[in-house]
Amino acid sequence: MAFFPKTSVKAGARAMAIAVAYLLLATLLVGFKPEQVGLSVFCLALFFVSTGTRQFLFAFGAFIVFWVLFDFMKALPNYAVSPVHIRDLYEADKRLFHVGGLSYNEYWAAHTSTPLDLATGFAYLCWMPVPLGFGIYLFARKRAFVVPFALTFLWVNLLGFVIYYTFPAAPPWYVQLHGFDLNLHTPGNTAGLHRFDLFFGIHLFEGLYAKSSNVFAAMPSLHAAYPLVTLYYGLKSRAGWINVFLGLVVLGIWFAAVYTSHHYVLDVLAGIGCAVVGIFFWEKGLMRSGRFRRFLAGYQERVA
Repeated sequence: MAFFPKTSVKAGARAMAIAVAYLLLATLLVGFKPEQVGLSVFCLALFFVSTGTRQFLFAFGAFIVFWVLFDFMKALPNYAVSPVHIRDLYEADKRLFHVGGLSYNEYWAAHTSTPLDLATGFAYLCWMPVPLGFGIYLFARKRAFVVPFALTFLWVNLLGFVIYYTFPAAPPWYVQLHGFDLNLHTPGNTAGLHRFDLFFGIHLFEGLYAKSSNVFAAMPSLHAAYPLVTLYYGLKSRAGWINVFLGLVVLGIWFAAVYTSHHYVLDVLAGIGCAVVGIFFWEKGLMRSGRFRRFLAGYQERVA
């Protein structure tokens, strides 16, 4: 691994210009935040420090784009684009999925237990660390798969973001706390995950949901999509025993989303649908395009 590899003045200047442009745009759209500077410094360090870190930066560029887009969603809330769905989604979910006259969210809210609180809390914590960790595994052991995995992950997110803006939706906990009235200034909420924080005497989920971009982005559940995309690439890359763990994470997050009242069953199914459509489009659409395959081959050369 070459440290401080030779970099053309043009490439170095381009990297610096991208970082500065991002900081200016972020400040303009969503306001200045220290983590924006941290992200810029981190990316520039990866670019300049060594050949290996530069390859890592390109491999995980799709995850960085996702983070930036998710943050920028604060600039244009989806409820400013389309009407928010509250009652209709609640009634549709309860009509299709119910037990004893209760929706699954209502049923589990009335049948909580400490073991389930802990299991679902740990499962929900896997929503992003597991895809990132699996990406690092692919980068280290099966590098040919890391770029397709990262780009598919980004594509599935883009599909989800389109639905966010065409179908803004309140989560189950919103109905439990506020009924069917629309309050656009409702802050993020830990919902059932507060029991996990309470058990350990911490504010982990409270801190995470305080930074929520928009509480009316429950449909689809991208929490449900991420582990499925990860499992698909685990199976495709023949990751062995890791796939057993990934399968458990998939089931754990799907159940946790409903148990903790963060998502309806319909939200979870929509998230699964995003993952399936995204993977299908990648395999049967993009990968059949000669132009895209040439782009992908050039991209992978920067990572190999």
